[in-house]
Amino acid sequence: MRASRLLSVLLLLQTRGRMTARELADELEVSIRTIYRDMDSLAESGVPVYADRGPDGGYSLLEGWTTRLTGLSAEEADSLALAGMPTAAAELGLGRVLAAAQLKVHAALPDELAERSRRIAERFHLDAPGWFREADQVPTLTGIADAVWNQRVVRVRYRRWGDEEVDRDLEPLGVVLKAGVWYLVAQPAGGGAPRTYRVARMLTFETLDTHFDRPDDFDLFHYWTAAAESLTAALYQAEAAVRLSPYAVDLAPLVLRPHTARALAERTWPTDDDGWTCAVIPMESIAATRSELLALGAEVEVVSPSTLREQMVEAAKGLAALYSV
Repeated sequence: MRASRLLSVLLLLQTRGRMTARELADELEVSIRTIYRDMDSLAESGVPVYADRGPDGGYSLLEGWTTRLTGLSAEEADSLALAGMPTAAAELGLGRVLAAAQLKVHAALPDELAERSRRIAERFHLDAPGWFREADQVPTLTGIADAVWNQRVVRVRYRRWGDEEVDRDLEPLGVVLKAGVWYLVAQPAGGGAPRTYRVARMLTFETLDTHFDRPDDFDLFHYWTAAAESLTAALYQAEAAVRLSPYAVDLAPLVLRPHTARALAERTWPTDDDGWTCAVIPMESIAATRSELLALGAEVEVVSPSTLREQMVEAAKGLAALYSV
C-alpha cells in the first residue's frame, strides 16, 4: 500500500508540477504528516524531490527528471473502461484504482499528448444520471460487480413491481448504468434466459462459493439493446390523438417523456386553422398519459381515446374547483 502511494506521489509531481503537502494529502486521502514522511522516503531513495518554503512553495521534482515506473496493475487496467465515468467507477468500488490508472497513463504520455489529454479533461465531462431525481441507493453494487467479474453465483431477495418479494439464485452476467439507475443482467443458476434486475430493489445479497461458466454467445450490449426495445414496445401499445398549441410544441421536449417527445419530433404533423398541431402520440396507459399531458395545462387537448379525454376533463374540473374557493 505504501509503495503504491509513493509511486502515486511521484507521478503526481511528474504530471502536475509543484504541489503543496496539503494538495498531495487531499489527492491521496492521507494526512499531511504522512506526506512529509513519504517525501523523506523518496529523497532517501535518490529521487530528486525539492521543497520550496513560503506561501507559493511546495514540492517539485528536478526539472527534466522523470520516472518510467508507470506499469498498470491488472485492476488498474480493468478500470480504464470506466475512465469517462468516475462516479460510476466509485460506485463499483474502483474509484481509487481508476484514479491511479489514469495518473500512470498520463505520466507515460509524451508531453504533447499529455497536454491534449489535460485540455480534454478540462473541457468535457460526462454526468450520466438524469435531472431532478434521487439516485438509487446501491450498497450491494460493489459485491455484485465482484461476482460478475469472478463468475460466482449470488443469492438475492428481490422486490418485484407490486412489492412482491422473491428469492433467487442468479448467475450475474453484467451490470448496466442507465440514466443513473444500476441494473444487473443475470440468468437463473443452472442456466436459463437472462433477465434484468434493478439493483436498488435487491433487499439482501449474498455471494456463494459456486462458480459458473459464462455463456460464450452472451453479448451484454446486444442483450441490453434488444431488452430496451422490447420494453418500449411492451409499454407503448396504444396511441392518443392530441392537439398542441405552438407553445406546447416548444415545451414538449422539456416536460414530456423522451419517447413521447421523440414521437412528436420525428415527423411533420399537420396544423389546423387555429395553428395548433394535430399529432398522434404513443400511450403507455390512460393514467400515465393523463399525468404526462397535464404538465402542458391548457396548451394541449386530447381528441381520443374518449376515456383519456374524459379523465382530462375530470382533472380540469377538479383543479378549477380547488382554485375557485
